[in-house]
Amino acid sequence: MTLILEDSLVFEEVTVPGYEKIVKVKHKEAGLEAIICIHRTDLGPALGGTRIYPYANHEDALNDVMRLARGMTYKSALGECGWGGGKSVIIADPKAKTKALLTAFGQAVNRLQGEYICAEDVGSTPEDMTIISRATQYVVGLPHEKSSGNPSPFTAWGTFRGVQSVLKKIYDSESLENRTIAIQGLGSVGFILAELLFWAGAKLIVSDIDRAKCEHVAKMFGAQVVFPDEILSVECDVLAPCAMGGVINEKTIPQLKCRAIAGCANNQLLKDSDADELFALGILYAPDFIINSGGLLNVTQELDSMGYNPHTARNKVNKIYSQLMIIYDIAEQNRYSTHKAAISLADYRLKYRIGRRIDPACFHHAKK
Repeated sequence: MTLILEDSLVFEEVTVPGYEKIVKVKHKEAGLEAIICIHRTDLGPALGGTRIYPYANHEDALNDVMRLARGMTYKSALGECGWGGGKSVIIADPKAKTKALLTAFGQAVNRLQGEYICAEDVGSTPEDMTIISRATQYVVGLPHEKSSGNPSPFTAWGTFRGVQSVLKKIYDSESLENRTIAIQGLGSVGFILAELLFWAGAKLIVSDIDRAKCEHVAKMFGAQVVFPDEILSVECDVLAPCAMGGVINEKTIPQLKCRAIAGCANNQLLKDSDADELFALGILYAPDFIINSGGLLNVTQELDSMGYNPHTARNKVNKIYSQLMIIYDIAEQNRYSTHKAAISLADYRLKYRIGRRIDPACFHHAKK
């Protein structure tokens, strides 16, 4: 039975230069406080995950959703998958989310009539998306036979291929045998990445705020465990940030003892200029909006006219490796950061609308 909550939804539109639409959403009875952000739709309707997180205030939530939506624009443009950039955040403790809260959010998404399509993200699950889908058809990544389901394995595989790409660029070999990889964060993607790296022969150093997760990974994969405030300064071949964003900044960069950074976290750089510092230090950076695009590439296959095919999704995710190698070459030829190279290529594709445009009318996850 669908909860009837819509009449009490309150929308407040916020104008920010460079963004097409930002909407603050509230539903007092359901306890919903959310922000839906649409960055650009040059290539198609905005698609991006719904993050549920207990932000300290609305300003923090707004800054995060804007950065995330911008990253989705570039992610889609470079992946040539025909989506625009969008994201949403729900200001709440994910452990305290309710059916009423998720239903109210789904009704808010539905009110935008396809301008924004939501999916799983930090703090939300495929099961949450199922509840949301009862209020709107504009959802992807649902756990049923016609859907791509949980995107985490595809995001992890794309990140694994990204780790291989930085090793190839640095050592002229993508082999992980005896390479040391430091993973910050053992969530749904970070854990799968650790497993993939272990079976490929890597030595793992891991950290997470949940000590039990660290102990589990240490037991299963022989990983060395360090405290969260130590992981960024451990000596390793590759640092893989797989938690929250902004961890690479002017304070942490001097502590780095890695040859490369390749992880699945969004917005790993606090500022774009941090990439210039990494370049100056000779630390190779795999731009996050490319290396972590596996989940997006996977869910976009739900709109294929032939239906979702995991083999097609896997093959598209595999191309993250070659896409990153192109970015490294562009950066090397122009003597600037890989982040700048990625942004430049994405802006070019956006300007000339290179990439398949998705028509909202073809979105066929109709609510039943």
